[in-house]
Amino acid sequence: MDLLQASYNDGEELENPSSSPDSSPPRLLPAKSAAPRVDDTTLALTVAQNNLTKSRPIDPNQHLVAFNPTYDQLWTPIYGPAHPYAKDGLAQGNRNHKLGFVEDANIDSFVFDEQIYTFQKYGFAADPSGTEIVGDLNALSKNGGNTVFSAPQQEQKRRRIEAKKEDEDEDLENVDKEEVENPATDTWLLKNKKSPWAGKKEGLQGELTEEQKKYAEEHAKKKEEKGASQDKGEAVVEKTTFHGKEEKDYQGRSWIAPPKDAKATNDHCYIPKRLVHTWSGHTKGVSAIRFFPKSGHLILSAGMDTKVKIWDVFNSGKCMRTYMGHSKAVRDICFTNDGTKFLSAGYDKNIKYWDTETGQVISTFSTGKVPYVVKLNPDEDKQNILLAGMSDKKIVQWDMNSGQITQEYDQHLGAVNTITFVDNNRRFVTSSDDKSLRVWEFGIPVVIKYISEPHMHSMPSISVHPNSNWLAAQSLDNQILIYSTRERFQLNKKKRFAGHIVSGYACQVNFSPDGRFVMSGDGEGRCWFWDWKSCKVFRTLKCHEQVCIGVEWHPLEQSKVATCSWDGLIKYW
Repeated sequence: MDLLQASYNDGEELENPSSSPDSSPPRLLPAKSAAPRVDDTTLALTVAQNNLTKSRPIDPNQHLVAFNPTYDQLWTPIYGPAHPYAKDGLAQGNRNHKLGFVEDANIDSFVFDEQIYTFQKYGFAADPSGTEIVGDLNALSKNGGNTVFSAPQQEQKRRRIEAKKEDEDEDLENVDKEEVENPATDTWLLKNKKSPWAGKKEGLQGELTEEQKKYAEEHAKKKEEKGASQDKGEAVVEKTTFHGKEEKDYQGRSWIAPPKDAKATNDHCYIPKRLVHTWSGHTKGVSAIRFFPKSGHLILSAGMDTKVKIWDVFNSGKCMRTYMGHSKAVRDICFTNDGTKFLSAGYDKNIKYWDTETGQVISTFSTGKVPYVVKLNPDEDKQNILLAGMSDKKIVQWDMNSGQITQEYDQHLGAVNTITFVDNNRRFVTSSDDKSLRVWEFGIPVVIKYISEPHMHSMPSISVHPNSNWLAAQSLDNQILIYSTRERFQLNKKKRFAGHIVSGYACQVNFSPDGRFVMSGDGEGRCWFWDWKSCKVFRTLKCHEQVCIGVEWHPLEQSKVATCSWDGLIKYW
């Protein structure tokens, strides 16, 4: 108590050193503990040993770890900082895989699965050492040594069916016999059930009766006729009628021979002003007209009354010959370069090659689809090559000498409307109902230029400028667009001809022989003329009561134009 009191007083004096300046200096006593003195040297050594053990890397051969090692300790290198599997120079420990250390296995995973599944299913498996078989040896011999993976598919199916049958038989064994024999019970149905296809292959078919044979022959004949009609188009007896006075004149010249005095009067074209002549002979509309090449002394017309007619232009102005060989409306016509022959394409799916003078059909071509446009290669040495744009999106190329299809251009997404040769006839441009233009290298069925814009409409008529540098395309949004025939086939945005109404009609667009005027029919029966340079409307003529579908400028008489319409008339202006 004395000691406590003394220490208490000392504390007061320390807290208030100024309270008694004359007091003696403080006395510091050693601290005393009531606990017995303990030697902690052994404890310190043990802790130090533990800390050393925890910081030391774990021996890879060690099978038991008596403490929880840290992450750093687990991945500390075995020797040195540069371990062969260290990543970026960092210590990664004994690692041979990005997820850790992978030990080598004695057996492949597939082999292991195969053996374990085989053991589960059949009761035998191969010993991993590869020297003996473990399990049921009887099952091994019965199975032929096949595992679950090596058994053939047919064998597996057969086994499944057998196992199912055994299960059913076992079920039936436990059932009363009367139930099995009674057809009214489900048990009888279960035993006698058959698949709908059961027994189909059991026996060969017997001899057909006379009635069956007769029916089979009729059916085969009908099928053959149907296939032929689909493949070829409708067969029609070709006829022709000559309406002129005589087929040869007193000098022995043919009626199609051009007059000797037919030559261009001048090189300057003028817009026609008045009606010169009207040809009427078609009972229905006229879909296309073509002047005789170079001389233009005859004009060929394709009618919707299935007939093709040729008319005299220079002399009598009468119909010279009628060609009857189509069973439906004629869609398009095309002369050869010399005019002695021509092609006609009809909705009866036939393309016919006619002799202009005699009216004989030289050959007929068909793919079983409607040809919308026919064109001959303009080269003199390729006058036997025919191109036809079909309703099944293809352009088909025939060699007319052999009658064989030599090429098919199949890229369009809609029926093909026009075929126009450009670039010295090495290429041709096609337009289609898919609202696109495609440029092809002749003879190669690969598109070399594809023109399709969101604002584009279908272009059912295309014509080449006389200087062959431009294409005029009749667009169904009531305008004529001009495209370059150079490499890029660019749209000429500065030239655009509008004002006429053609939407819904495939009105032909054409040029004057000197290239100064662009002309087109329209849906209201008018013929429009524009100036090529200024793109302004030069003149309009009210030509027909119905749609003016075709317009052709005479190749020699520079101020004369022929128009045709769905009213069945052809007019010469």
